[in-house]
Amino acid sequence: MRAVVQRVSRARVTVDSREAGKIGGGVCVFLGVGVGDTSRDAEWLADKIVNLRIFEDADGKMNRSLLDSGGSALIVSQFTLYGDCRKGRRPSFVGAAPAEEGNRLYECFVEQVKSRGPETACGVFQTHMLVEIDNDGPVTLILDTREAGREKPAAPSNQEYKITDNNNQ
Repeated sequence: MRAVVQRVSRARVTVDSREAGKIGGGVCVFLGVGVGDTSRDAEWLADKIVNLRIFEDADGKMNRSLLDSGGSALIVSQFTLYGDCRKGRRPSFVGAAPAEEGNRLYECFVEQVKSRGPETACGVFQTHMLVEIDNDGPVTLILDTREAGREKPAAPSNQEYKITDNNNQ
């Protein structure tokens, strides 16, 4: 599963000019379900998101989680997070789960978030949605359950990475 998580001061999703869900402060989660994802991925990701310390404490440091802050979650399905743009000009979506499986795991993820306590609103699976977001910070994070130790991506070949300290150059 892949998620783009944005800290928001408010967010709202509409479908056919009707409001499907809205929240005040919290997070907007764009969720993509991939081929091979399971309910364990939904559980891990929900736990990670509600406990991420991305909200400021009294000292202005990001030390508080969604649960600590009392924020809400707006969850929007987005299969395009599995768009592969490496070849050609049209993205390939073969990495996205089929619609029936994607919907089942999307609903599983929503239930996992709800069960952890935050007020939760949703978009409508497999529809055209308009999403309004006031990104707070901005704070935007990308999470992928395959990078969480379950299935490690292949290491880049013939590349060497060097970490530099820009403050001491």
